[in-house]
Amino acid sequence: MAFQLRKNVDFTKGNIYKSLLVFAIPIMLGEVFQNLYHSTDSVVLGNFAGDSALAAVSVCSTLTNLLVGFCNGMSVGSTVVVAKAFGAGDKRKLDESIRYTYTFGVILGALFSVIGILIAPLLLRVVNVNDDIYSHALAYLRIYISGMVFTVVYNNSAGILRGLGDMHTPFIILLVSCSLNILLDLLFCAVFDWGIAGVAWATVLAQVLSVAISWHVIRRRMGVRCLALMDTIRNGRAVISETLDVGVAAGIQSSIISFSNLFVWRYINRFSTPVVAGVGIGQRIDKFVSLPTTSFGTAITTFVGQNLGAGNRDRVKEGIRDAMVLSIGITVAVGIIIYPGVPYIAAMFNRSPDVIEAAVSLTRIMIPLYFVNSIRQIMVGVLRAFKKSQLATAATLGGMVVMRQIYLAISMSIVSDVRLVYWGYPLGWVFSMLFTAICYFANRKRMLQIS
Repeated sequence: MAFQLRKNVDFTKGNIYKSLLVFAIPIMLGEVFQNLYHSTDSVVLGNFAGDSALAAVSVCSTLTNLLVGFCNGMSVGSTVVVAKAFGAGDKRKLDESIRYTYTFGVILGALFSVIGILIAPLLLRVVNVNDDIYSHALAYLRIYISGMVFTVVYNNSAGILRGLGDMHTPFIILLVSCSLNILLDLLFCAVFDWGIAGVAWATVLAQVLSVAISWHVIRRRMGVRCLALMDTIRNGRAVISETLDVGVAAGIQSSIISFSNLFVWRYINRFSTPVVAGVGIGQRIDKFVSLPTTSFGTAITTFVGQNLGAGNRDRVKEGIRDAMVLSIGITVAVGIIIYPGVPYIAAMFNRSPDVIEAAVSLTRIMIPLYFVNSIRQIMVGVLRAFKKSQLATAATLGGMVVMRQIYLAISMSIVSDVRLVYWGYPLGWVFSMLFTAICYFANRKRMLQIS
């Protein structure tokens, strides 16, 4: 290879299990801290601002997860483009890929912020927010969305670094920003008594710091001028087109879960404020249990991208199998550890018995079926790397949205029981996994050139 990068994982050689673990573990740890600084909002509000503020953030979390999920998916486009240039050893193309994808992220983020602020009231009406928490929810959502430009740019920067095989730097950045977010949450809410607006501003400021650090790292390590608006407009069409080809479908696919949850929340909001708050806590716990599934899904995308660039298709087949084993094994282990401790984790957010009961009920229904998501995410990761994200998106839409909504419409018309809503989550995973498997195996021979 004509150039060298420090702290990168080169998936084109060496032990596959070790490479996948070295790559995926920092992703998991990074996601732990990212989830921590989102969960800190709920912990601080639940203890210092009461059930209504906690319920408002719980409702908003589905909306913000929808936007952040799309941004994370879009960053996969940057990962694939950069990974292929890196795997091929083309320094000029690599520099262009970084410059154009970064600039595009800035433009996209600015659009998201402006549009999001304008449509925030509409988004809250879509999920049928209760009147007693509406004002809290609107204040939080508008402040949070105003900082979406920084969220998009950071996620895109992390995607660039992942394409280079570097997961250590994003982890360190998340560690620093998470620490800042926790400190600012406590300062703004517990000391200054700014309530729900305080935790929203804390999140935005933490994201600003993430962008500043990631920009400095990419520019210093690669010697690339990250932001180049006119150059991107004149010459970046091909790179942006390739990024969008993977990123839009991956973004839609990554946000589908949150999109489907918008309709689920219409059912949840029929119940009491403590139930709404408890479901929000359950979804926070869900983020931690599902870490291995998303981490190895990202890892296999980069693994396949680099090995395609290097022409190592036999290694691709072996990597898919190893990633599946690791993802399922670690997911099951995490579920076994967390399952008995759910009541104690929920109590950290809020001590109301009704809130804790709702959180425990939801979480213990979901945990035993997380292995289904492990299987689905690996197949989705492979489809993304082979630019077949549209198939994965369609399969996820079919399972998470269509089949789940059919189930909820029928079951809730018979009995108005919130536990039926809880069961909708794993049932959506099962249908989505089955549809994704059909798409995967229908294209597996062509993708991997199996004789």
